[in-house]
Amino acid sequence: MTPSKSFDTFSETALSSHDQVARTLGVEIIDGTYPPGSKIPNEADILARFAISRTVLREVLKTLTAKGLIVSKTRVGTKVLDPTRWNLFDADVLSWKISQGLDEAFHRDLTEIRLAIEPRAAALSALRRTPEAVAELRDAVAAMRVATSTRRQFAEADLAFHQAIGAASGNVLMRSISAVIETALVASFTMSSPIDDPVLHDHNVRSHERIVDAIEAGDEDGAAEAMRAVIKTLAYWRDLRDL
Repeated sequence: MTPSKSFDTFSETALSSHDQVARTLGVEIIDGTYPPGSKIPNEADILARFAISRTVLREVLKTLTAKGLIVSKTRVGTKVLDPTRWNLFDADVLSWKISQGLDEAFHRDLTEIRLAIEPRAAALSALRRTPEAVAELRDAVAAMRVATSTRRQFAEADLAFHQAIGAASGNVLMRSISAVIETALVASFTMSSPIDDPVLHDHNVRSHERIVDAIEAGDEDGAAEAMRAVIKTLAYWRDLRDL
């Protein structure tokens, strides 16, 4: 399965000039360089800073507007919107926010939304499982097991697993929402990861394997509970790490 959003989203070298400028300005908005209610730099300053064309700049501003970060008004200029208007279900906005570090409140919010969605996706996967879906999940678990070299390697395998769950659920909306949530998780795994602790890594892999076992057995409740255990264990580990 091809992820809806490449892991290279988080690599600046993989970005086009449009994406690079959008990312830079987006991060500066999110980190408070341009606070809510303030204006971003004027057109001439942005053109000079990034050496881009007006066409590229217009597309950048359209992108940031669509993501809920800014609004442009005649005779007023382009202003930064309040964080409550930011589209945090946009994979780019999530990755930009995560690049600035995750506070306790955001970790809590991420855990709560995962618990609300992913156990149900696992249960639906058990109900609608196919041999191909189970095989894809087994492959993802195997990739997680051998992913001990880098955080990125593990994050990619984990992303493949959870996106495969979303696909196996047979619910296109759940698949899309799960993909965005997991994109955020992938970004956070580049900062700290289960591979940092061999015992945690082994436990994490076995926990994901139990999800697949339940799905293959058609055990909806078991799949949901196994997914909850994975999410809660990760949250508990993060809490211990942050003490």
